[in-house]
Amino acid sequence: MRVDLFDFTLPPERIALRPVEPRDSARMLLVEGRETGTLTDRSVRDLPEILRPGDCLVFNDTRVIPAQLEGKRGDARIGATLHKRLDLRRWQAFIRNAKRLRIGDTVDFGSNVLAVAEERHADGSMTLAFVGEEPVEVLLDRAGQMPLPPYIAGKRAVDERDREDYQTMFAQRDGAVAAPTASLHFTPALLDACVSAGIASETLTLHVGAGTFLPMKADDTEDHVMHSEWGQITAETADRLNAIKGAGGRIIAVGTTVLRLLESAAGDDGRLAPFAGDTDIFITPGYRFRFIDGLMTNFHLPKSTLFMLVSAIMGLDVMQRAYAHAIAREYRFYSYGDSSLLLP
Repeated sequence: MRVDLFDFTLPPERIALRPVEPRDSARMLLVEGRETGTLTDRSVRDLPEILRPGDCLVFNDTRVIPAQLEGKRGDARIGATLHKRLDLRRWQAFIRNAKRLRIGDTVDFGSNVLAVAEERHADGSMTLAFVGEEPVEVLLDRAGQMPLPPYIAGKRAVDERDREDYQTMFAQRDGAVAAPTASLHFTPALLDACVSAGIASETLTLHVGAGTFLPMKADDTEDHVMHSEWGQITAETADRLNAIKGAGGRIIAVGTTVLRLLESAAGDDGRLAPFAGDTDIFITPGYRFRFIDGLMTNFHLPKSTLFMLVSAIMGLDVMQRAYAHAIAREYRFYSYGDSSLLLP
C-alpha cells in the first residue's frame, strides 16, 4: 500500500508536551465498529463501564531506562540513543554525528562512563561496548537521560520530572528506550475500579526500541523494513489469556507493543503460545487478527507504522475520520497525549 494514504495534517499545538494530572483524567475517544465507526467522546476513567465483566486488559511491564547519552570523542560531540541490548555490556545505538565516530573509538559520556564503538550496522546504528565492570544500568542512571520522543524533546528540554512521567505504573523489567505510552493513563485507583467491575488484567514484556520513532522512508509499505524488539509471554500468562478468551472474554491490548507481541505469539488457530525472542511483525490493513479483540492506544504520527496498525484494526476510512474528529475536538496527541479505545 502507498504510505501517503496514511497521511494527515496535525496542527503542532495538538502535540502534548506534558501528561495531564492525574493520569486517568485524560480524554478517550471511543471508536466502535469497523462498519459503523461510531465515535464517542469519553474519559479514560470510563473504562470500567465501557468494558464488560470477563474482559481482560493486557499491559506491558517493560521499564524505560535513561538511554539517551551525550558525550565526546576528542573534540567531536557524539549523541547516542540506545536501541537494543545485545549482551550484558553491549547495546545497539543510533548515533548522532556518526561520521565523526570510527570503529575502535572511545566515547566519553561523562561521569566515568565510557563506551567503545565496535560495529556499524546496515540501518546506520552502531554497537557500543561499555567499559568497566559496573552494570550498564548503573552507568545509565549516572550519565543518561530519559529518551523522550523527538517531537517532545525538540520542543523542550528533558528534565527530572520526565523520569517519573515517562514511566508506567506497571514498569518492572529494565530494557525499554521508549514508554508503552497507552499504559501511562493508568493509576492504582483506575485499575482497582476495573477489577471491581469484573475486568481482569495480565502483563507481558516487550522492550520498546528507539526504532519506533524512525520515520518511514519507503513510498510503499512493501518496501519498509520493520525494526525488531525483544518480548516475552510466559506459559502461565498464555494459559490464563487462552482461558479468558475461551470463556468469551475480550482481550484488550493496552498499547500497540502489547498488540504486536500477542499477535506474534498467536497461532492460526487463535490460541496464544508462550513466546521469548525478537518480533518484527508489521501490521497493515488486510492483516487478519488472531487474538486481540480491541486496542487502547494514544494518537499516532502521520504516515507511521502505528497509524497503519490502528487502520488495520478499524479500517483506514474510520481512522482518518476518527483522527479528524480528535483534531477538531482538540484532543492531545502522541506519547503524553490523550487516549483512544478501538473496538472493531
